[in-house]
Amino acid sequence: MLGTALTINSQEHNIVTLKGAGHVAAREFAEEVKEAWTRVNLVALEKEAARLNRVLAGVLGLAAPPQYPSACKIAPLMDDAKALDASLLSKLNADAIGPEVVARIAPVRKFVADPRTARANAITAFVTAELDRWKDFFDTIESKPLTPEQRLSVVVDEDATLVLAGAGSGKTSVITAKAAYLVKAGIRQPDEILLLAFAKNAAEEMSERVEARSGVPIVARTFHAIAYDIIGIVEGSKPALADHATDDTAFSNLIKQILKDLVYRLSEVSKAIIQFFAHFLVEPKTEWDFKTKHDFYTHMESQDLRTLQGEKVKSYEELRIANWLYENGVEYEYEPLYEHKVSEIGRRDYQPDFRLTESGIYIEHFGVRREKARDGSERLVTAPFVDRDEYLAGMDWKRKVHAEHQTTLIETFSYERQEGRLLTGLAEKLAPHVTQTPRPVDTIYDRIVELKQVDDFSKLLGTFLRKFKSGGYSLQDCQTKSDRMKLGKRARAFLDVFAPVFEEYQKRLEGRIDFEDMILRAALYAEDGRYVSPFRHILVDEFQDISQSRARLVKALKAQHPDVRVFAVGDDWQSIFRFAGSDIHLMRHFGREFGGSFDGEAGVHRTVDLGRTFRSVDHIAFAARTFVLRNPAQIDKKIVPAGTATEPAIRVVSVSKGEDEGKLNELLGALSAAMAPEAKPATVLLLGRYRFTEPDMPGLRRRFPRLKISFKTIHASKGLEADHVILLNADSGRMGFPSEIVDDPLLSLVSPEEEAFQNAEERRVMYVAMTRARHTLTILASNARPSSFVTELRKDPAYGISTAPGAETEAHVCGECGGRLLGVTGQDGRIWYRCEHVQHCGNLLPACPSCSAALPRLAEGTSEVRCGCGASYPTCPECEDGWLVERSGTFGKFLGCVRYPTCTGKAKISGGDRPTITKSRRRTRA
Repeated sequence: MLGTALTINSQEHNIVTLKGAGHVAAREFAEEVKEAWTRVNLVALEKEAARLNRVLAGVLGLAAPPQYPSACKIAPLMDDAKALDASLLSKLNADAIGPEVVARIAPVRKFVADPRTARANAITAFVTAELDRWKDFFDTIESKPLTPEQRLSVVVDEDATLVLAGAGSGKTSVITAKAAYLVKAGIRQPDEILLLAFAKNAAEEMSERVEARSGVPIVARTFHAIAYDIIGIVEGSKPALADHATDDTAFSNLIKQILKDLVYRLSEVSKAIIQFFAHFLVEPKTEWDFKTKHDFYTHMESQDLRTLQGEKVKSYEELRIANWLYENGVEYEYEPLYEHKVSEIGRRDYQPDFRLTESGIYIEHFGVRREKARDGSERLVTAPFVDRDEYLAGMDWKRKVHAEHQTTLIETFSYERQEGRLLTGLAEKLAPHVTQTPRPVDTIYDRIVELKQVDDFSKLLGTFLRKFKSGGYSLQDCQTKSDRMKLGKRARAFLDVFAPVFEEYQKRLEGRIDFEDMILRAALYAEDGRYVSPFRHILVDEFQDISQSRARLVKALKAQHPDVRVFAVGDDWQSIFRFAGSDIHLMRHFGREFGGSFDGEAGVHRTVDLGRTFRSVDHIAFAARTFVLRNPAQIDKKIVPAGTATEPAIRVVSVSKGEDEGKLNELLGALSAAMAPEAKPATVLLLGRYRFTEPDMPGLRRRFPRLKISFKTIHASKGLEADHVILLNADSGRMGFPSEIVDDPLLSLVSPEEEAFQNAEERRVMYVAMTRARHTLTILASNARPSSFVTELRKDPAYGISTAPGAETEAHVCGECGGRLLGVTGQDGRIWYRCEHVQHCGNLLPACPSCSAALPRLAEGTSEVRCGCGASYPTCPECEDGWLVERSGTFGKFLGCVRYPTCTGKAKISGGDRPTITKSRRRTRA
């Protein structure tokens, strides 16, 4: 009666309502609007019919995809489907288009709503079908059928695929099968596949293997070979290669020659070079950088604190003083005996730090700093682990000695270095007493050469230079990073030397190129499009060894076409070439660096773990896995061993000093004797961290003809295997294993990230050594100074290490510094227990007087020191490790510390069961 309201909904406009219309007219109008809207929907569908059919076919094809549905292949379909849905499908009215059309477009709409799930389902369908389809190929491509994990890695074809290939897991088989599969499946033509290896012989072997196994002619190339080809294509000819590019010895000699020439030619540069050698060659850490004496002593022993005069000193600050004296022509003696006999119970003969030979002046350097109290007063403090009162008493005693004997004492202090005036202050104090006659820089440099300090520094400079070039760094980059990492004066001094060396090195190339230039120039040509890549699949072997420059080249080639795939095979557990520029973080962040993108997700990639090892028995395989995964940054991988050990497969054999050769002969003799008469020769691989550990190989081969014996450094052993592996010289020390000289903090300036885990790369070197063995691994270690790795293997039951009965002596902690007390045989034939930090600590204890072998230790909950043989002694009231024994003195017999005269703890002998303890002031050298 009041009329009909007609409401029209619109996505593009506000809702329109017409009121007061006649009922019949309104109904007719509404019907006409619906019909018009249906016609619009159907017309729109008709216009997009071809596009819809194409998208629909693509989406439906995901149910059984003909090729691996990688992100780069599916992304265009997703983009097309999303665009079609946004412009049309989402706007269609179900009533208008009808249920049949709704059902037809439903797969597209479902795909648009969740493309990731759709792609994941498509991958599953493809992989399942493809593994079945190529079963015969996988069964026959290698001498043995491929494992399920190897087959999966071949058919997976993501934008970026990383195959984790542990030691002995058959990575070469995977690369070979992948290349052959791509061609045989019609996915790529041979010239569209780039097969990359790091070494020339590895590339040649791979090329031959691919063609022999599959008949497919794909030439594997090194990174440098493809880079050189790219440069030749773009420039029309290939520039000459520098002579030293392929010769590390020539490269090192060139750096040494540049250093020498700069010293003799340029005064400012020569000063910078001499300054670095004299004051910054070693890392400038002091007692205040460590929490315990043991940590400090361990660090000091890892540094070669060798002065320009040639002696080894005990601290970085003493090193600076000694080198300043040498530079300025002030003759001195280090730690001479004091010219007057000073006798005081409990003290060793007095040895001042320095004596100036011409003037007779003494220099003592005191490890004290100044600290202000809240009331403004100032006091001297010592390092956290040093007894302040005892140390200050020692300072006073030394001053008293010089005063009594009227000798001149010059004092220097740690706080002077902290305040930046150690050497200027020394110069002022010495000025009234000595005349400085500075040595010429060329004379000092000749001395540095004589001490062989140039060799290690040249290696550091060379490694830095190569990493600097390959990473595309600038000097400003390094300076900025140095400031951020607070590397201080040492880094600035190093860069002052490096800058002119690098400039001179570039000049001496004279138009030729080195390998770093080669890679970077090729990458640049690929990045800017001057080189057009034909490659659609890039297969990289030994991916854990990739450097920043090589990664840049791979990325540049990948970026040239949207459908390029990267297939990388490697093992981050075997990344041991950081010194050559390899960057383990590129593998750890593989997806971020090389992955594709899909549905808003970046870094899309796939990882396949081969898992199975065809080399090592379970005991070795699992122990090696446990060992390397102590570093939580390593990628976790499963291990399926090659077999089960029937007897202990890993053992540690302790070796006394001078017994290395005899113990090795004993081990080889046992291996030879255990062989069956008709058995073929067993292979034995001797491994050393350094080349100098190589024994007399001709002699060993003559003595043990039934064994096939070889020696390799661990780095050179990668890819090799043997029935039995013997690891030599697993000792602690600067040239031990783990090596304590490989990672100079300065290299962090040209490294993307520093690994936080201690000995991270050395741990991987140990893993490589362990996994060369098929059946047994024997580790030879010093019984006095076993390496930290050996100690770890012995202590943790998880490794299941076998140690010969009685071969391992009980570990004792030094009460003076926290180091180890090691059993040694003295010149008198008696056994003594000496602190491992003999140069710094000097704690020395005799063996038990009763058994003459073991070391008595404090029994928990008692005041007695007891030996394993059953003997017991009263504890020393003054020191941690000593015990009291009967001695004779002026006033008769008494109980005195076995560490006398270092410790003067004593007690009276009473008639009772227990001695009466008499306290005396403990005296040790400050």
